Order: sequence, then C-alpha cells, then structure tokens
Amino acid sequence: MMKVKPLYLPAPYQEAAHYGRLILRDGTTANLRVSLPQDRDAMVDFIKGLSLESRLMRFFSHSKPGMEVIDPLCDSSNPDEAMTLIVSRTIEGEDTIIGTASYFAVDKKTAEFAVVVDDKFQKRGIGSLLLERLSLLAISRGFVNFTAVTHVKNKPMLEVFHNSGFEMTKEWEAGYITLKMTVLPGQESVQRSELRDLMFTTASLRPFFKPESVAVVGASRNPASIGYRIMEALVSNRFQGPIYPVNPKAKVVSSIKCCPTVDAIPEPVDLAVIAVPKELVLTVVDDCARRGVRALVVISAGFSEVGAEGKRLQDSLVQKARGYGMRLIGPNCLGILNTDPLVRLNASFSPVFPPEGKIAMASQSGALGLAILALAKRRDLGLSMFVSIGNKADISGNDLLQYWEEDPGTDVVLLYLEAFKNPRRFARIARRFSRKKPIICIKGGRSDAGMRAAGSHTAALAGSDVPVEALFSQTGVIRSESLEEMFDIAAAMACQPRLRNNRIGIVTNAGGPGILCADACETNGLVVESLPEDIQKNLAAFLPSAAGVSNPVDMIASAPPEHYRKTIEMMLSSDSIDGLIVIYIPVGLAEDEDILKAISDGVSDVRSKGIKDKPVIAVPMIWDREILPLKTKGETIPTCTFPESAAKVFSRMYEYSCWRNVVPGNILDFEDVSSQRAREICQRAIKQRGKGWLSASEVMAVLKCFGLPVPEGGVATTPDEAASIANSIGYPVVIKLDSTEVVHKTDVGGVFLNIDREEGVRKAFATMQDNFVRIGKPDAMAGVLVQPMVKGGIEVMIGVTEDPIFGPLIAFGLGGIHVDIMKDVVFRVTPLTDHDASTMIREIRGFKLLEGFRSYPPADIKSLEEILLRISLMIEEIPEIKELDLNPISAMAPGQGCVILDARIRVEPFSEEQPIRYKAVPTGE
Repeated sequence: MMKVKPLYLPAPYQEAAHYGRLILRDGTTANLRVSLPQDRDAMVDFIKGLSLESRLMRFFSHSKPGMEVIDPLCDSSNPDEAMTLIVSRTIEGEDTIIGTASYFAVDKKTAEFAVVVDDKFQKRGIGSLLLERLSLLAISRGFVNFTAVTHVKNKPMLEVFHNSGFEMTKEWEAGYITLKMTVLPGQESVQRSELRDLMFTTASLRPFFKPESVAVVGASRNPASIGYRIMEALVSNRFQGPIYPVNPKAKVVSSIKCCPTVDAIPEPVDLAVIAVPKELVLTVVDDCARRGVRALVVISAGFSEVGAEGKRLQDSLVQKARGYGMRLIGPNCLGILNTDPLVRLNASFSPVFPPEGKIAMASQSGALGLAILALAKRRDLGLSMFVSIGNKADISGNDLLQYWEEDPGTDVVLLYLEAFKNPRRFARIARRFSRKKPIICIKGGRSDAGMRAAGSHTAALAGSDVPVEALFSQTGVIRSESLEEMFDIAAAMACQPRLRNNRIGIVTNAGGPGILCADACETNGLVVESLPEDIQKNLAAFLPSAAGVSNPVDMIASAPPEHYRKTIEMMLSSDSIDGLIVIYIPVGLAEDEDILKAISDGVSDVRSKGIKDKPVIAVPMIWDREILPLKTKGETIPTCTFPESAAKVFSRMYEYSCWRNVVPGNILDFEDVSSQRAREICQRAIKQRGKGWLSASEVMAVLKCFGLPVPEGGVATTPDEAASIANSIGYPVVIKLDSTEVVHKTDVGGVFLNIDREEGVRKAFATMQDNFVRIGKPDAMAGVLVQPMVKGGIEVMIGVTEDPIFGPLIAFGLGGIHVDIMKDVVFRVTPLTDHDASTMIREIRGFKLLEGFRSYPPADIKSLEEILLRISLMIEEIPEIKELDLNPISAMAPGQGCVILDARIRVEPFSEEQPIRYKAVPTGE
C-alpha cells in the first residue's frame, strides 16, 4: 500500500532565508546576511560588547574568546561544514552586529547550533528567527538534526528552543543541558513560524495605522504643493494626535509651528510622511532615525519607477531605513488613510476622506487610488483603511494582508495590483486569510504580449495571465474585472450574510430586466428555480392576475410599495431560495423613495423574524441621480446599477462560499520516492551538457525515482540493441526517438507505433537514422527508446513550466493532439494540495470523457491525482527542472492505473539566490 503523509513546507520569506529583512517582535527591523571574512573586526567588537553573563552563556567563559574561535564565525565559505548568520543594525552611523547564529557540522546529518544576541536587543525574537532561518539553510546542505549545549540558567536560549516547535530531547549534566532536535519542518514548527511572522509584521505596521503623532517633512504654505495638501488633509480631517510640520524655510504651516528638521521636534514621533525632492530623502531618513521614528511614508517620486539610477537610490533608501529599524511605505505613493474615529488619519494628498466602514484597500497605483477614494465616497462605501503602496520597496500587499487579517475593523480587503513581488508568499498568506475574510482583487496587465517563445506544449499554453488565474483559484481570492464590479462585490460582502447556496430569487416590476437577470444568473453558475406552489399561490393572492409568480416574480409596472414589501417578505421566508435580487425601474406611478423604503422595510421585517442568513441586493434602475445603498434597521442593502451586475456579485459570493466550505487540502509526501537520486541525475546532465533536455534514459530514471508509472523497455543506440530489447519485452512495441535536441518527435518522423516483428524494429531504427542524415543532423539522434505498445485508455497530459515571477506552474488536460487543438488545459501554481489535484482534473471541459462517455469507459481518476501530486513533489524537490511534458498519459479504467507514454524534461542550473522550496533530504533516503 502506498505510504503518504502531509508535507509541511516552510513559508517563503520576503527575500530569502539567508539574506534580507528581519522583522523583530517589537516591530522594528534589522538586516540579515551570511558572515564574511571582512566581518572579523565587527565580530570582535560585537563579542567585546557582550555582557559577562551573555559571553559565559555563549562561549562558556567570562573571558573574551580568542581569534581561533572568532575566525570560524566569519567564514561561511563552505556551508557543508559551517555557516554563520549575522543580524545587524545601523548604530551611530555604522553597520553594527547585534546577533549571530552558527552551525558546525558534527557528521553528515547533524550540526551543532549556537546563537548569541546583544544584550540591548534581547527579548525581541532574534534568537528564534535565527534558529528558524539557519535550520532551513542547514537542511539544504543535508543536515536534519541540530545539537546544542547550554547552561541550565540560560533561560532565553531554552525559550528559543522551546518555542521553535521542533521535536527535541534533553540531557542534563553538571549544570549544562544538551539538546538534540530534528529541524525538518513539521506541523508545529511551521505553524509557530507563521504565527511569529504574523505577530511581528502586525507590530511593525501599527505605527502607520495607529500613530500617536505625525510629522510632515516637506510641509508647505504653497497650496499647489504636495506638502500643503498633506497638511491640509491631516488637519481638516481631525487627526487625533499632534501634527508636526517640518520645513527649514518656514516658521508656521497650517497655523502650526514648524520645525526645521525632524530631529528638532521636541516630542516623540511615530510616523513621518516625507514629501521632499528625492535627493533629500536619505538625509531626512537619518533625521528621522535620530528622532526615533518607527514608520515612514515616502510620497516622493523619482525612484525605481524612473530607471536604473532611481532603483539604486531606492535600494539605498530601503537599506538605510531597515538598518535604523524602520519600515516604509512607498516611495512614489499617494499615502495612507485610517477612518477609525479614534485615529482619523489622512496622511495623503487625497482631498477625499471616505466614510468609516469595514473595507480595507491597497492600491499599487496612486492616481487610481485618488479615483477609488472619490468613488467610494460617492457610493457611500465605508472604508476602514486605504494604502497606496507605490513602488513596494518595503511594505507590500503581503504585509498589509497580515495586518488586516487580525484587524477587528476590517471584514473585506480590496487589492489593485499591477505586479506580484513575491507570489509564493502571497499564496501562503492569502490562502490563510481567505479562510477568514474575502480578498477581492483587480490585477492589471492581463495580455499575452510578454509571453516568451516556448519549447513545450505546456509553456506554449501558459499565457501571462494563466499563473494569476491559477493563484487566485487556489487561494480563494475573488477576481474582479473592473472597479465597478469590485465595489459591487465589496459592498455586498461587507454588509450582507454569505451566500450559502446558489438558488436565487428575483423580484421585479418589469419583465425585461428580470429576464436579463435570470439569464445572467444561469450563465454565472447560479440557479433560478420556480418557486414552490404554496409560495406562488400566496403571491397570486395579492398580485395582479397579469403578474408572473414563478421566479422571476414580475409584479408588473404598476406594482405599489406594499407589493414590493410583501413579495420580499414572502420570498425571503421561503426555503427555496438562498439570495434575493430586487429590481425596480420607474415605469409606474409610484414615487421612487416610497419603493426604496418598501424594499428596506420588507428586508427589515424578515430580519426581525430571525431570517438573517440570506443576502439581498437591490437594483434601482433610476438614472437621474446617484443611488446610494439602502439603509434599514442595523443593515445596509447594497445596490447595483444593472441586473446583470447583481447576478455577477452573487456568483462571486457563491464561488467564495464554495471555496471556504471545502476542507483545506494537504501537500503530500510519498515515502517511496528517491528524490536525491533523481536530483543527482539532473545535476549530472547539467554538468556534462549544460542546460537543456534530458535524454530518454535520464527521463525514465527520474520518473522511476518518483514512483511514476512508466512502461518497461530501454534505450538502444544500435539496431541490434533495439531488436534485443523488443524481443525481451515482447511485441507489439513502439519505437521513439531519443534526442536532447528535438522537442516534438512526430515532426521529424521520430515515432513508430505497433511494430510486431524484429524486422520492423530494425527498419524503424534505420529510417530514423536516414531522416537525420538527410536533414544534416546525424548527431541529433542519440538512439531510440523501445517500449511495449500500450492500447486502450484515454489520453491526457500533465506538464510543468517555470514562470519567471510565479515559479513552477503545473498543467493538466486532454492529451495527444487534443492539447494543441482544443487547449482544454487547467493550470495551478505549485506546490499542489490533494484538493488542488482533484479540482484540476474536474475543471477541464473534457472531464465527462474521464467519467465515462458512450463507448469510452471511465478513467482511473485516483491514479491521475496521484501522478499530479508526485509531479508537484518532484518540482519542489528538484529546482533544476524548468519544464516537463508527460504527453500522452494513457488513463486506464479504474483500478488499472495509468501509463506515461512519452515524457520530456528540461533542466537548468539552480541558482543559490533562488528561495529554498524543497526538502534536500527526502524521507526514506
């Protein structure tokens, strides 16, 4: 029986495990990197500055360690033997070490771990963060166990180990404890890592959204300037704290005394909004550091958005801010808002301050942000917070999602994104977030113009928008096609209950809009069923004889307010519908306001009876004024402009409910795989030939290492060898070209099917040779692959391609020539869960064929799911694989499994700068 178990992958970091930012427990930041020989003097100073107690706990002596101890800490050139990570901050203008952690090899599987943190920076989580990072780096080098020796009184160190979530044992001897722990990621260690990330990130963003005080650097008396508009926005919207304008050339701005620099401000400052020329920004950051500012919003432009020089300036800005322990939003941004009455922060140059609400939004476009805020206010859509993230130099949508995940004032999140900075990290956070609150996203840049020339079927099918669609599908993110649709969905999800099922009721006073609404519902996966006979009978008792009472309920044009109220009450009280769309078009004599009040009253009456689980959307088709949401007792009823819009909103709500109702899937680990052996095959091929396609024998070996179903047979380099293999496996056989240069074998006559005798085998081999001689490429043919002829089954394909931003994408669809003609293919971003594999197969249009159709028997779907999961595991553990095509795979009848009939794998060298996403030491090896 196949043995599987959940595989717990560590969450991706913003940059990488071995370098980048660290967010500490108090929300401040630091720099992380691997030690270098030139750190020698700084390391000496660091150790010299430790207290006697810290030195004793780390080096088991009050004396300063000699250079024979310090030098190895500065040498990480051979991570198979030792590695040290350094955490640093900028102190008095110098990059200063504040913590280090090291491992030293004990044997091939075990390393000794040690950590020490500057006394002034202890209790900020640095030790836990270093253990977490160093363990991943150690795993990538084959170490699965850490051992550590510490004093029994070293409580901070013991807490680090205890809070790691790693399985460990302890031994006491002579006042010291020896700890042995398994550092392979497990459920508890991964959960604790994610919780640390969530808590520390939230702490780092608190000064942005709940500052006690704000400084505006670049505040101005010129009404045309950004600095003036920011001051005006803060003052006019009554920020609940002191505001400090900073301008060396002014004494007073907005009736508030000015300071020449930030460090001249007499009181503490939490948040600094910087609107000065780009050349002055770095100097302002230095001033902010001296004043102890925690949060920076950099409005100034002229950074990475203008080219390479601006990118270098932006990198310097990030490094400077991080070194000082600060976080920053921007640069090149509009600013931030928080409508909480206890804060009332408009730290932006937006003239609009939206009403308070439960919707938070982040926009990558500042100009679009202005339009969004204006539209939100016009539609009376309440926001909790708004962030213009600009260039995302530090804080991105991933950080904001973590803050809003636990924010009680936010129920819905809207995102406008033009590019993903770290999609794998987004996937991890969004999947967790969507289980609690909906994310509604508009993604700009959907065209295929940037798609590269592709060598395989899979790569050719993966357009530029494919990974985005796959990512959103896997993480429960609701994709919106327009701003109007995004606001429609947000309004409904923020103030109405979830749509539990897909049965929709429609009330209208005009047949045409009702028909359009019903058609839109059916098109978008909703159901508009006839109402039960008793409901129809009750409706007919008070509606005119000309009214339609089945569903949609057409009350006809003359419908008075009372008919609206009673019909709404009756339909919402019925168990036959799950959501209600109420359409009104002013074609009768009734006053618009009376009808709108009747709609509100009808909903309110039903709610008072305890029926609170059915959402309602109103469609008042009144064109002479803006229609705001309808207000009733303790509830807001959202409005849409058109009936089709309301149907689309309910469709998105239902899709989201379906996603949330499914139990989260697991990433599976298979105990019969030999991933290290498979990776060595790929690495050896790269070393011998460079990047490119593997040979047939290499492909078969890699697939077998992962327990994938390949037919017996072998590779032959001569006609005699081919005949010998065919005779041993039995006829009929198939002969396929073995070439690392040719991608599509059939295009060059490289496949011969159903050969039933030895003579045919020899003839096929000779024909292939002649073909390559004729086209002038005799060396392109390495040999042939001889396998049994497999008959029956349904042809499907599984493929992988590497997206430069999103990483590996895995595809499933009908195989053979169908993949080229029908393009019936579904994509997902790896790693796949068992739920992902199941839904991929069921989402293709040809799934009915796999279920069994007419003369076609059903396919072994469980076997297909297992192949998808094994391929996903292979891609995670062998990052050298950049492209893969299994086409066709013959899916046999249930219980008979599947057979991979043809396979191609393309490999490239793995860059050490790429994030670690695999297990270096797989289970069972």
